Amino acid sequence: MKRKLAAVAVLSATALLTGVVQVSTAAVADPAPHSRAAQQRADLIALANGQAGKVAHALALSGQEQLVAKDAVVDADGTRHLRYERTFAGLPVLGGDLVVHQSADGSTTSVDKATGATIALPSLTPQIPADKAAAQATGAVQSTVGIAVDEDESPLTEVHQTGAAKLVVWAADGSPRLAYQTTVEGLRADGTPSSQLLVTDAATGQVLSAHEQVRTAAGSGNGVFVGNVSLTTTQVSGGYSLKDASRGGQSTSDMKNRTSGSGTLYTDADNAWGDGTVANGQSAAVDAQFGASATWDFYKNTFGRNGIRNDGVGAASRVHYGKNYVNAFWSDQCFCMSYGDGASNTHPLTELDVAGHEMSHGVTAATANLNYSGESGGLNEATSDIFGTMVEFYANLSTDKPDYLIGEEIDLNGNGTPLRYMDKPSKDGRSADYWSSSVGGLDVHYSSGVANHFFYLLAEGSGAKTINGVSYNSPTYNNSTLTGIGRDKAAQIWYKALTVYMTSTTNYAGARTATLKAATDLYGANSAEYNAVAATWAAVNVN
Repeated sequence: MKRKLAAVAVLSATALLTGVVQVSTAAVADPAPHSRAAQQRADLIALANGQAGKVAHALALSGQEQLVAKDAVVDADGTRHLRYERTFAGLPVLGGDLVVHQSADGSTTSVDKATGATIALPSLTPQIPADKAAAQATGAVQSTVGIAVDEDESPLTEVHQTGAAKLVVWAADGSPRLAYQTTVEGLRADGTPSSQLLVTDAATGQVLSAHEQVRTAAGSGNGVFVGNVSLTTTQVSGGYSLKDASRGGQSTSDMKNRTSGSGTLYTDADNAWGDGTVANGQSAAVDAQFGASATWDFYKNTFGRNGIRNDGVGAASRVHYGKNYVNAFWSDQCFCMSYGDGASNTHPLTELDVAGHEMSHGVTAATANLNYSGESGGLNEATSDIFGTMVEFYANLSTDKPDYLIGEEIDLNGNGTPLRYMDKPSKDGRSADYWSSSVGGLDVHYSSGVANHFFYLLAEGSGAKTINGVSYNSPTYNNSTLTGIGRDKAAQIWYKALTVYMTSTTNYAGARTATLKAATDLYGANSAEYNAVAATWAAVNVN
């Protein structure tokens, strides 16, 4: 989210779904279950890599193409979903990812590809040298210094290239060609770091894609937003630290208003953290540590996912980032969350759904890796809104009652309104309630409205209702009346679609197909849930 939130043959699915993490006031949980789950996943990916050659042959890929396993999921009935990245003559193929679906006996039943185009390049010799390509990419970003290209994005104030331009094959648009990938870093006017991944045509220098890699938002402890909560901490010499061994070693550190480095790990003598006030710096740390824990537990206990990358490794949280920094962001590069203290350093952005939203960007990156532009970008943002909301419902705090409003507690608008509304996204004045051919041209935070609206309708249904004291009134494009299937089933369908059917280029039509497949897997073809998914997509004009 940018400025506004911005068996060795077949492993047992039961084994992958075991392990319930309990919150306690001291670090007594055994981290071994997470290590075992990580090893089981590694074994499954090794199995997928072992099949890569046979799969490539079955798909009639050329001899220059190879598949590399990225992820693997096994359903309770033994059905396998093997996610692969692709290379061509040793070069990464951007938009070449695919998911192979196999029955329990290993036979392939179907394949979902990011592109159906044949990868066949006339030459692997670029017409533009690497140093010139890097300079062109940097120049393209430098030309935006002082300009807010995205209306919700602070303008860049400085830019520099990081590393050499790398040759790749660009296939995401269905027209494979030789290209360069260059990382250009900088700083935005509001203090947010920028790390843009640019893809340029190796023959013409044309910018084919620009992808911002920094996703912005926005013992016992007493947090600013979460109130009094229990925390799992680690006993150290002289006291305790905000590090949780039972959740992959996730931790919270104090940036002390700096913007570089990893900060100082919080420690405390009596294991009682914060007092609920902004003046006590530990209070924001309580919010952050609890947010990371709640996000971990939600994914673990709801989907059996062992951390953001499903590898048992916990993320780091950094609070008090920058001075007067009115934002929060997730970075895959540091595998960390960073939270600013807001205007006058008195309005920290450590709200629970912000944490769940931003960390869910990491889940998307580790699975479908939806491109952060066009309709795919809207689906990327909506996925974070959906799961950030589900984290809030999972935690069910009395101090921050769960709702379908995004960022309602941090008041970035300054008038008490949330950043986004899931029941009727257009209430924010910018987001789309329904799909149209122009949706892909919107900023991804506003094109996300279609999927947010879909999820709300699927979970809760249409019309007026009150949930946890909040009034909603969700319309439909076709004036249909919908009855929701419940948020838990809706979340299972979206997660299944994301992790085993969506690819980097999935658009809204593809999301419809993916969720229908997921509903079939989970509840059966022509089930009430399947029919609800179909009807709900029609209600947001995706047919």
